[in-house]
Amino acid sequence: MPLSRFASLRRRFGVLFESLVELGVTFKDTRDLQDVYTAAAPHAAPCFVEDIFAALREGVGDSGELTNSSLVLFGFCSQSAHSSASVSLDLANKKSSLEVLHPAAVHVSDEEEQGTITLTFDLPRSPSLMTNPVLLLAFESPLARGDLEVAFTSRSLQPNTQAVCISGDTQYVLLTGKSSEGSVNDRWQITAETKPPHMKQNLKSILIGEKSGSNISMSPLLFFSGGTGTDTRCASGSPPASLQTSFLCEMKRFLGGVLPQEHFASPPLPLDSLQSLPPLSLGLSSSETLLAVMINSTAPTVFGFTSWSSVLPVCHGELALSAALLEELRQKLDQTLVQMTDIIREEEVSPGAKESLGRLKELSALQKKEHATGGSQFRAFLLLKGLQTVAQTYDAQRKLRATRADPSSSVRGSVCGLRALTVSLTKLLVGPSSANINNCHGSCAFPLTNGNNHAILLNSHIESGNADERSPCCVPVAYEALEVVDWNADGTFISIKPDAVARECGCR
Repeated sequence: MPLSRFASLRRRFGVLFESLVELGVTFKDTRDLQDVYTAAAPHAAPCFVEDIFAALREGVGDSGELTNSSLVLFGFCSQSAHSSASVSLDLANKKSSLEVLHPAAVHVSDEEEQGTITLTFDLPRSPSLMTNPVLLLAFESPLARGDLEVAFTSRSLQPNTQAVCISGDTQYVLLTGKSSEGSVNDRWQITAETKPPHMKQNLKSILIGEKSGSNISMSPLLFFSGGTGTDTRCASGSPPASLQTSFLCEMKRFLGGVLPQEHFASPPLPLDSLQSLPPLSLGLSSSETLLAVMINSTAPTVFGFTSWSSVLPVCHGELALSAALLEELRQKLDQTLVQMTDIIREEEVSPGAKESLGRLKELSALQKKEHATGGSQFRAFLLLKGLQTVAQTYDAQRKLRATRADPSSSVRGSVCGLRALTVSLTKLLVGPSSANINNCHGSCAFPLTNGNNHAILLNSHIESGNADERSPCCVPVAYEALEVVDWNADGTFISIKPDAVARECGCR
């Protein structure tokens, strides 16, 4: 690019231009366009692809058709508006046979003279583009005001013009592409025209943001095509990447939907700031003793990634349990699943929690004649730990409610006792995104609650008139560890964070 043009772009777009250059985005001379916004793709949010397929699955009603809310979510004007509605049903049912391609970049240009907006997608070359392509756009920012009817037109679409209806609840737009014949195009150019035309600025706002210098707020998202669905990025002999990743993303959705949601004023706490025992590998080399202890442990567990980008897709994850320990895992899991069914029925949880739990059961099903090693053992183990954490959370809540309802309970007064304390955890997690670490509150007047000899002698000394010493304080006297299952580029590891959760209080 000429230096004069580079300087002009720098002056015009300011911080946005500098940020995009740092990301490695290249700019082409586009003098014939009024406004050009260019950004790299794809969207890097964890489980982004899996969440889209989950929305497609959950959008199908009992009749086998998309529900009204799903029509709005994906921008369909009606069930029969065009073929995309039926294509979305196919996508929901055929995820395993689909290949996902990420556009390399997206260009958004405002054609003021024509009254349209042009979207240009740079696509990677792939033979899969020749078979039933579907383009899905995701909006990071919802439409702020009004409703839009937009006509998308391109030679790459089939039919060439497709109408979508965008409202404040629309998160995606689905466009059916034309199968290529012969040479495969590596660029799609699509014109978007609003009805009425003066609403174009509203469309532009959800594509590139309303403020000057903002990033493109649309993900050109994903390009679905009729491929084999096989992810070749995992080593031979490893469990399928799609299966492992699907399980973890489903676990993330389940934990987010079933656990109580709280709003925190303080920033999330980084787990790596906690003292930890040396990490232990979770896999084929794990000892039976470690696995047996964890299967029977009541310690809460959180599931995280050191770096999402370095481990997705998740390729590793197998266990080799003995027959006896495998049977113990199966029995524990069955018992916890019964508890979880009761919790979903009795507590206020996400409407999709029951279906999500069913998918987790399918993804981690242990066959009666399980092989000596297997990814299903690994997933069943993780599911057990996740469900134990959920069950423990609600068990603690129920006990606290019962204690508060008891007129003779110390919790109702000011006597030293255990209280719930939930803290927010760092966001790079599958879940949970918070942990109840409890805390101790209340007075330590005689008779002391769970006091030791030092506290009794100290209290007697102070009551004898020696007020220059501190009084016994209500503090935790017994703790439980926090277990962290973490994935990184080298494998899966268990980190034990000792003395993280208060379990008993006393006067000291």
